[in-house]
Amino acid sequence: MNIYVGNLNYRVKEGDLQQVMEDYGAVSSVKVVMDRETGRSKGFAFVEMTNDAEGQKAIDELNGDE
Repeated sequence: MNIYVGNLNYRVKEGDLQQVMEDYGAVSSVKVVMDRETGRSKGFAFVEMTNDAEGQKAIDELNGDE
């Protein structure tokens, strides 16, 4: 399952996000989208989880959290 994670703090790093998501299941990849010109985060990311049920649990429990 590929999950869009929006409204991220600009200081969130891929490793930080991966740690949070691993509380819900196995994570295949994490990609924080960066601005090409500034090198700064654009405030969103994509997380790929291997199990759809674990991905849905992460979505349900983290929706609205910071």
